Amino acid sequence: MTSRGSALREGEVEVSNVELFFDLVYVFAVTQLSHLLVQHPNATGVVHAAVLLAMVWQVWVYTTWAINYLEPNRTSARVVLVLIMLGSLVSAAAIPEAFHARGFLFAGAYVAMQVGRVLYTLWVLRGERLQMVFVRILPWSVATSALVLVGAAFPDRWRATAWALAIAIDLVGSGVGFYVPGLGRSATTDWTISGNHFAERCQAFVLIALGESIVVIGSRLEIHHPSTRNMLAFAAAFAGAVALWWIYFDRAAEDSTREIAQTEDPGRLARNAFHHVHPLIVGGIIVTAAADELVLEHLNRPADAATAWLLVGGVALFLVGHAIFKALVWRAVSWPRVIGAVVVLCGGFLAHHATGLVIGTGALVVLIAVAIGDRVLHPVEVADQPARTSRSAARSEPSTSTDVGGPSDAAS
Repeated sequence: MTSRGSALREGEVEVSNVELFFDLVYVFAVTQLSHLLVQHPNATGVVHAAVLLAMVWQVWVYTTWAINYLEPNRTSARVVLVLIMLGSLVSAAAIPEAFHARGFLFAGAYVAMQVGRVLYTLWVLRGERLQMVFVRILPWSVATSALVLVGAAFPDRWRATAWALAIAIDLVGSGVGFYVPGLGRSATTDWTISGNHFAERCQAFVLIALGESIVVIGSRLEIHHPSTRNMLAFAAAFAGAVALWWIYFDRAAEDSTREIAQTEDPGRLARNAFHHVHPLIVGGIIVTAAADELVLEHLNRPADAATAWLLVGGVALFLVGHAIFKALVWRAVSWPRVIGAVVVLCGGFLAHHATGLVIGTGALVVLIAVAIGDRVLHPVEVADQPARTSRSAARSEPSTSTDVGGPSDAAS
């Protein structure tokens, strides 16, 4: 057996500088997705953006899974991360034309990253019991990659169908433990990740998406010729971004980090609540950013149907995604989010002839109500915080020996 210290992380798993550097490429990818919606604010544009977001997310999140196990400061790991960065940059540049002239470029970059990362991980983990997990993943990655390449040869409608099917197959694969005849399947307990690290990485991607909102809002501020309407729209859009951040990060983010760190099966929670659900949360933020740009660009006329539905749809998608996330982590219904999503969607039907500023302000009121509802339904006593923090730290402390040491215990 190879030396664990040479390939796998040891001790407490923290987010490394190279991982933060890796994330920079995805700032560009999120911007491209937002601009795609702005340029095509219709049903086709939404479908295309959703499929491309799913594919961008798959590359990012599977890289996060892999680097959760591997020592990122190894030269070979850094080289692979930089190569995936390069592939991600190419695929992000191809996003505007991914369903037209740049389909093969996007698909080729996607396949190279997905299959190449698995092959590298298999090589690094030779002699480790964790290697069998990635042996099972490889056939699924090859199959979905082949479908992505075939789909690139189809017209845009069928291309979207083929690529969406590839993502669906990949999700099914993770749900059945990447079952391979003769090799069996992996249990989620085999995916002995560091829960803290995985949660923090997914939270970082949410921040990337929120950063796109801030860029859009700031770029549309009329400094030289300010108007009351522009200032109000700017303030409402900024407050909306803050509200999205508040709802996600006020307590749920930190609490969910503790939950996944303390659970006996962090792999299951990482797959269900973070891997599968976070694209909905991120997608809601991206749609909201695109809607904000359309509102700020066309302030002096009523919002068209596309802009109105992007406004309410983005907020509703975010709230629904976060409600599902909380249900999976805590097995409880978040009524403020459910009710908020219903209210904001109903508002979409009543928004005829209203300006984007009015619709956006209404969505903002719903987000503020959700944030207040959280505080009312789940108050936190300040005096209890030190004790709660100490208890959480005490409970999570033993897990540091299994967060990273787990791969050697993974079933083969």
